[in-house]
Amino acid sequence: MKIAFVGKGGSGKTTLSSLFIRHLAAGGAPVIAMDADINQHLGPALGLDEADATRLPALGAHLPLIKDYLRGSNPRIASADTMIKTTPPGEGSRLLRVREDNPVYDACARPVELDDATVRLMVTGPFTEADLGVACYHSKTGAVELCLNHLVDGRDEYAVVDMTAGSDSFASGMFTRFDMTFLVAEPTRKGVSVYRQYKEYARDFGVDLKVVGNKVQGQDDIDFLREQVGEDLLVTVGHSDWVRAMEKGRPPRFEHLEEANRRSLETLRATVDASYERRDWERYTRQMVHFHLKNARSWGNERTGVDLAAQVDPGFVLREQAVTAA
Repeated sequence: MKIAFVGKGGSGKTTLSSLFIRHLAAGGAPVIAMDADINQHLGPALGLDEADATRLPALGAHLPLIKDYLRGSNPRIASADTMIKTTPPGEGSRLLRVREDNPVYDACARPVELDDATVRLMVTGPFTEADLGVACYHSKTGAVELCLNHLVDGRDEYAVVDMTAGSDSFASGMFTRFDMTFLVAEPTRKGVSVYRQYKEYARDFGVDLKVVGNKVQGQDDIDFLREQVGEDLLVTVGHSDWVRAMEKGRPPRFEHLEEANRRSLETLRATVDASYERRDWERYTRQMVHFHLKNARSWGNERTGVDLAAQVDPGFVLREQAVTAA
């Protein structure tokens, strides 16, 4: 199951995504955690010190390897150089699976120990001084989108992505790559403004969106959020001494998280798991192709010098039973 955490900067989406990752791992589920935010804070939120977090391999730095591996023996892709972030899989492509070992994970993922469990962490890498004025951050998140396009995940397998803040998520088609999107909103007008943007943009793409109210201090905050977002409000999260200790670098064992916040995380997982029955792989593949053709026309064909529409395999639908190329 693919899950995104979105929200305005400072809403607490990285903290909540890290808590959800811990919750899944504590229950024994296999988890791939991906940091696709311009501010790379998911590693520290999962307990890494700053030095270890800065040494994590950047997905963008291994893009040639990722493309070459995913291309496999797909005859519609002449070379890895012609692959862009939206290139869809087809017959002969290699696919990624949550529970496997492969060269992409070997190069780009690092294990993170969480009490008695381990998750794989992948990061886009920070926006560096060399990028200023010459690069768009979404060129870095392209590696995440390419991996999600080729990820075949099943029930009780999870890929959790901490997305970039605000409505910047819509600068690519990655917002359609998820079974469930949790929008983290504070009980303020600014807090719900991103929700309105997201709801409007996502409406035509069938994005499954639920709101997680964060930094809630009382019933008045809950009433405000309910008034603003209606039935999309799923759960609320209040003050947490456990989170405060984690932010100081001294987190207790996760089993000591407050009971109310634990129940909220259980609701998030139950909501994700319930979405499994609504999975529509054909729509997922159509949307993948839609954004690929859009990117091909707007910049991809010119940049690569080939007609990228020819990469689309009209008979291919990504499914859990899809076969990976030898």
